[in-house]
Amino acid sequence: MTIAGEEELERLKEIGRIVANTLAAMGAAIEPGMTTAELDDIGRRLLELEGAQSAPELCYGFPGATCISVNEEIAHGIPGERIIAAGDLVNIDVSAQKNGLFADTGASFAVPPVTKAFDRLCRDGRRAMWTGIRQVGADKPLSGIGNAIGEFARRNRYTLIRNLASHGVGRSLHEEPGEIATWPDKSERRIINEGLVFTVEPFLSMGGELAEDGGLGGDEWTLFSSPRAPTVQYEHTIVATRNGALVVTMPG
Repeated sequence: MTIAGEEELERLKEIGRIVANTLAAMGAAIEPGMTTAELDDIGRRLLELEGAQSAPELCYGFPGATCISVNEEIAHGIPGERIIAAGDLVNIDVSAQKNGLFADTGASFAVPPVTKAFDRLCRDGRRAMWTGIRQVGADKPLSGIGNAIGEFARRNRYTLIRNLASHGVGRSLHEEPGEIATWPDKSERRIINEGLVFTVEPFLSMGGELAEDGGLGGDEWTLFSSPRAPTVQYEHTIVATRNGALVVTMPG
């Protein structure tokens, strides 16, 4: 999506604020002993109070209002009876639609007591995301995002999941310009146009290279890292401007 005017931008900012506030509230509510379904219920209620619809449910028939992935799960985890425990690594992805526009955000949370390795991984996951966001601006190369994140990961001895990409968003959950690599991609030649709306969401890992399904016995949604390794994801929806990235998924 490319922003068509101020009214459309304000609607995007509204749904961005809604998903950001929902994510922040869910993160603050995590505690050992609760189920991922109970955590999802919090997100559902907050979205409904704001008149927003869960995007995964609306667009794909996903069995939950939000995606909640724990430990070995890295994306698209189905909320259910899994009990969150102390020391777990919990990823929450919140996307929703209101007044015809979509926004998408996500974050990983380490449940106290936190190991030094998980604390560092979460800190660096946020840093990786912001490293990519700083490369955004009108007339800049899309490849700058993946190149910068890739250099950050290499320098800090992490890997990146290379088949879960950023994407266009706005009038639908996944749209033009399609997938945007958050790792170095020599084939990427596109230029960011002013007003382009998309996500920046690297998956930073302590050894994982790809996302894969659970194989026999797995569900049709949940993804795992291959090889198995602790992995975090942080995500914002942004608008490209002449002055850089305008982040619309900030709580407020």
